[in-house]
Amino acid sequence: MSQPAAIHLADYQAPAWRVLDTRLTFDLAPSATRVTTVLTLEANPDAAVGSDATPPLVLNGEHLTLESVRVDGRALASDEYKLDETHLTLAGLPANCELETVVVIDPAANTALEGLYVSSGMFCTQCEAEGFRRITYYPDRPDVMSVFTTTIIADKDSYPILLSNGNPIERGEREGGRHFVTWQDPHPKPCYLFALVAGDLVKHDDSFTTMSGRDVALEIWVEPENLDKTQHAMNSLKASMKWDEEVYGREYDLDIFMIVAVNDFNMGAMENKGLNIFNSACVLANPDTTTDAAFQRVEGVVAHEYFHNWSGNRVTCRDWFQLSLKEGFTVYRDQTFSADMNSAPVKRIEDVAMLRTAQFAEDAGPTAHPVRPASYIEISNFYTLTIYEKGSEVVRMVANLLGEEAFRRGSDLYFARNDGSAATIEDFISAMSEASGRDFSQFMRWYSQAGTPNIAASGTFDAQAGTYSLTLRQSTPPSPGQAEKLPLVIPVRMGLVGADGSDLTLTLDGEALGTEIVLELTEAEQTFVFTGLAGDAEPVPSLLRGFSAPVKLAFDYSREQLAFLMQHDSDGFNRWDAGQRLAMAALEDLMAAWQRGEQEAQLDERLLAAYRFLLQSEASDRAVLAEMLTLPSEAYIAEQQSVVDVDAIHWARKTAKAQLASALRDDFVALYHANAQQGDYAPTFEQMARRSLKNAALSYLMSIEDEEGMRLSQAQLAAAHNMTDVRAALTMLVHSSRTDLGDPALKSFAERWSHDPLVMDQWFSIQVTRPQADVLDRVRFLMEHPAFSLTNPNKVRALIGAFAGQNRVNFHRLDGEGYRLLADVVIELNRLNPEIAARIITPLTRYKRFDAKRQDLMKAELERIRGEKLSNNLYEVVEKALA
Repeated sequence: MSQPAAIHLADYQAPAWRVLDTRLTFDLAPSATRVTTVLTLEANPDAAVGSDATPPLVLNGEHLTLESVRVDGRALASDEYKLDETHLTLAGLPANCELETVVVIDPAANTALEGLYVSSGMFCTQCEAEGFRRITYYPDRPDVMSVFTTTIIADKDSYPILLSNGNPIERGEREGGRHFVTWQDPHPKPCYLFALVAGDLVKHDDSFTTMSGRDVALEIWVEPENLDKTQHAMNSLKASMKWDEEVYGREYDLDIFMIVAVNDFNMGAMENKGLNIFNSACVLANPDTTTDAAFQRVEGVVAHEYFHNWSGNRVTCRDWFQLSLKEGFTVYRDQTFSADMNSAPVKRIEDVAMLRTAQFAEDAGPTAHPVRPASYIEISNFYTLTIYEKGSEVVRMVANLLGEEAFRRGSDLYFARNDGSAATIEDFISAMSEASGRDFSQFMRWYSQAGTPNIAASGTFDAQAGTYSLTLRQSTPPSPGQAEKLPLVIPVRMGLVGADGSDLTLTLDGEALGTEIVLELTEAEQTFVFTGLAGDAEPVPSLLRGFSAPVKLAFDYSREQLAFLMQHDSDGFNRWDAGQRLAMAALEDLMAAWQRGEQEAQLDERLLAAYRFLLQSEASDRAVLAEMLTLPSEAYIAEQQSVVDVDAIHWARKTAKAQLASALRDDFVALYHANAQQGDYAPTFEQMARRSLKNAALSYLMSIEDEEGMRLSQAQLAAAHNMTDVRAALTMLVHSSRTDLGDPALKSFAERWSHDPLVMDQWFSIQVTRPQADVLDRVRFLMEHPAFSLTNPNKVRALIGAFAGQNRVNFHRLDGEGYRLLADVVIELNRLNPEIAARIITPLTRYKRFDAKRQDLMKAELERIRGEKLSNNLYEVVEKALA
C-alpha cells in the first residue's frame, strides 16, 4: 500500500482559478441526492502557471458519481476530462467560462459525517475542513472564495424545513409533493463555510437590534421534543452579539442568524456563515437534563461560533496551516467573554487546568506540532489543543504585551485590512505590530516552535541592600522534527508578597512600577533586580500570575511558602496554583511511600492545615474555593512524572482525599449544609458556585463512605432538583463500594431518561469511570446497550472516550485488556468514521511515558492497528506514534 503524501506549507501556491459565482441545486433523497453545480470561473492572473495557456482546472471530489460535465453549455465527452477517485481535471478551458457538473451522492451511507449526510432523518452538512469535496467537484481550499446561491428541493412532508447560508430569496412548490427554497449569501466565502439542513424541525425565534439599529432575526432550529431546551442558547447568543459589539466593535452583517442542533456530529459546532450547525450537546440545555458545566459549555460554544462571523468568516484563513489564525483568536475571544459573564479567576483556572493536563501532554507526545504546523497528511488531525488552546494563549500574550487599547486598535486594523479575504498569521501579527509600534519578529517563534517551554526561576534576597534578584532561565525540549529551539518572548506577570501578605511596590532600574509588572524574558537567561525593599523578611515571589504564558514554571518554593501564597496571594489564579503545588508535593510523598511498600503513610500536615484554613475562612468566591479544594487530577499528576506509575498515582490521590476527609469531616458536613440549594434552580453563577462547593464537600465525605455522606447523596439524588446535583450524587453512589445503592440508582435513572440521548451519555460515562476492577466488563456490556452506537460520536466519547481517558487505573490494567478494547474500537471506527478513530486513539499513542510492560502492551496494539488498511487520518497518527 502506498503511503499518503504530506502537504507542506512551504509549497503553497495561489489558486490557478477563481470561482466568482457558485450556484448549487440539491434534489434531496437519502440514498441518491443529485447535486447540480454551476461555477463561473476565471483564470487567476496572480497564479504562477509557467505559460501563456490557461492552467488546468483541478477540482477535488470524493465518493461522487459523476453524471455529466458541461462547459459554457456544451456537454463534454468522457475523453475531454480526466477523472480519478479524488479529482476531476479539465484542460484547455477559456480564461473565463461557466462549468456545470451533475453528481449523485449517498448521504444515508455517509458514516464519516463529512460533506452531506443524514442524522436522525435530517439532512445536514459538515464541510470543514475538506468535506465539501464529498458534495460536488470543487476547488476545495479556503483561499477560493465565492458568492453562493443554493436551491434545495425535497419532499415537503418529510423535509418541511430547508435551510442554507444567507437570506432566503425564493420558495415554491414542485410536482410530486416536493417543494424548494433558494438561499443567497451575499458575502464571498470558501466552500468549507457552506451549510445545508433539511428536516422536520421547529424553531425558537427572537431578534437582536444591532448597534447601528438593524433588526436581526434569530432562529434556533431543533426537533420538536427539544424546543424547551433552547432558551439558554438563545440568551447566550444575544449576550455574545452584544459583547462583540462592545468589546470588538463587530456588528452582525446578515438579516438572519440561525443555529441547528444535530445529534450526529464530529465536532462541537460549526460556524457556517449565517447557519451554524451544532452538536446537540452544545446547544440543548435545561435544568432537568443539563449540568452546570454543560450550561457553561453551551454559553461558551455559542459565543465561539458567533464570534467566528468575523474571526473566521469575514476574515478567513488562506490555507489550513493558518488554522490557528481563526481558531486560536476565536478561542481567546470566547474565553474572555466567558470570564466576563462568570468568574474570571475560575474561568482561568479551568482553562489552564485543561491546558496543563491535555495540551502539555500533546506537546510532549509523538504528535507534537507548532501552533502553525509545517506539514500534514490529514488536516482533520490538526484540529488539536495546540491549534486551539495554545493558539489562544499566544493571542492572550499578544493582548497582554500590548494592553487593552493597543490590542483593540490592532484587531480593528486586522479586520478592516483583511475583510472579505483569506489571511495569514503574518497578517494578524503585522496589524498588531503596526497598531502598537512593537516588533514581533522574535515573538513569531511561538507559531513555529513546538513543545512547552520551561522556565527555571530562582531568587536571592539581600536584606542589607534591600534588593531581590530574580533569575529566569528558559528552554524548550526537543520535539519531533525540531531538535534545537531558540529563545522565545515570554511575558512573566509577577509580584512580590511581603511578610504581612500584601504586595510590595516594585522598583526596577530605578523606576517605581507598582505592585505588579510583566517581565519580558527574551533571552536564555535574564536577571531582574528589584530595589528599595525594606525589612529583614524575605518576600515570596508570585510568578506567572494569571498564567501569563503557556510554560512550565519551576521555582524552589518551600511548602511553607506555598501555604503562605495559598492564603495571601492577591492573584486568584496563583492562590489556586500554590495550593496545587503544595498538594503535588504531598502526593509525591505518598507515591514514594507506596513504591516503598509503606501503605500506612500519612499526609503532610502542612497540606491538612492549608485545607483546614480554607474550610474555616470566609469564602468571597465560592467557585474559586471549590477549585482550591480539588486535588490535582490523576492525569495532571501523571504529566509531572518522567515514567508514569499508574497504580501509585491512583493510590496516593485516593489516600490523600480520604485522609483529608477523615480529618476535616465535620468541616465538610458544615460546608455542604451551608451551600445547600434554596429556592428554584437557575443557571446563575452564584447558584453554580454554591452547587460546585456543596458537591466538592460531598465528594470528600463519600471518599470515606461516611454514613452522613451516604445519606446526603441518597437524599440529593431523590430530590432531583437539577441534573448537576443528580449527576453528582449518582456518580458518588455508583463509584462507591455500595452496589446495593448504586445499581438501583442507575436502573431508576435509565428508566427515567432512556428517551433522552444526551442524558444517557451521562449515564454511560458515570459507569465506565468507576474505579472498581470489574469496570471493563461493564464497558463491554454497555457497548451492546441499545442506546449505544459506534456511528454516533457523542456515544463513542461518552463510553469509550470516558473509559480510556478518565479511568486511568483500569484502562492501564497490566493484562492489557483495556488497550485491546480501545484498539478493537479504533479498528472498527477506522471503517466507519476515520476522524473519530484518529481522535480516540490518543491514549495509546502516549505509550513511551509508561513502564516497560505497559509500553510493550500498548505498542503491540498500535502495531495491530497499523496492520489494517488505514485511513489517512489514522495512518498519520499511528506512524508518528510508532516512529
